[in-house]
Amino acid sequence: MYRDPHQLPSKPTRTVRARASDALYVISVAARLVELHPTTLRKYERVGFLEPSRTPGRTRLYSHEDIRRLRQIKHLVEEREMNLAGVQMALDLTELLTEIAAAIEQAPDMVSLRGRIQAPLRAAFATLGAHD
Repeated sequence: MYRDPHQLPSKPTRTVRARASDALYVISVAARLVELHPTTLRKYERVGFLEPSRTPGRTRLYSHEDIRRLRQIKHLVEEREMNLAGVQMALDLTELLTEIAAAIEQAPDMVSLRGRIQAPLRAAFATLGAHD
């Protein structure tokens, strides 16, 4: 659900820091890459959709994963006409589907199951705008 910035998070937020080898973009470049205004990126951070890395001077740094997530959010808002609560649900669902897909890929004894599940999973990701 949409997270009110004035409330405590309902679940612990996962802090992922970028590796030195990751490509990182300052907010103006990230905004251009996803064709959104920097204010919109700040809003999405404020409501809990993503957490960009920060320099010691507090400058936001967006990774490839952040850019992918921003593109998904943009797709959900503009193409699927979702509100912020819907976007949060879709992001949560995407995370779960990603975990399921990874578990299926790692299960060598489930070859036939993998074949039956991959197409519906791809369709679900495409519906959510989470495709690569």
